[in-house]
Amino acid sequence: MLTVPNLLTLSRIFAVPILVFLLWQPQPIDYAITFVLYCVVGITDYFDGYLARAHGQISRLGQFLDPIADKIMVAAVLIMLISSRKANPEPEIAGLHIIPALVILLREIIVSGLREYLAPLNVSVPVSALAKWKTTLQLVSLGALILGGAVPEAPWVHEVGLLCLWFAGGLTLVTGYDYLRIGIRHMD
Repeated sequence: MLTVPNLLTLSRIFAVPILVFLLWQPQPIDYAITFVLYCVVGITDYFDGYLARAHGQISRLGQFLDPIADKIMVAAVLIMLISSRKANPEPEIAGLHIIPALVILLREIIVSGLREYLAPLNVSVPVSALAKWKTTLQLVSLGALILGGAVPEAPWVHEVGLLCLWFAGGLTLVTGYDYLRIGIRHMD
């Protein structure tokens, strides 16, 4: 069912290789282009859900693809920011800052596996308000880290990105624990 909301979700998935390409060996202009594309992709994340609800076009395909699109984009950008090198030899996410990035990646894998396990049991794990805040902080963090590469003369942008990454990592632990606690109730 290719509705406008589903097409917006698919566009987020198709944007990921472009984001990866731009972050491969980035220069400030690459970061600037990536930031603009990242913002557009983030806006489609909001509008696909809004339009689906407003026009009664919520579909199983959309419910399946939306979280996958988010996870693919976040994982790809995190990995590229951990491995990217710009003018200096330091990646955007380095040292201890890799910890919240790993927490985010591991939680996404665990929660996806948990949802897959619980689906045949007809147990849904709804997205909590706290999980939505976690996603928002993740997106703001990654956006700030990308923008920081575009404006190296403003190091505070990069610092804001790292701070948001730590807060997102903290919320990731809390929401991951909440989902795991719900899931364990349904395991033998």
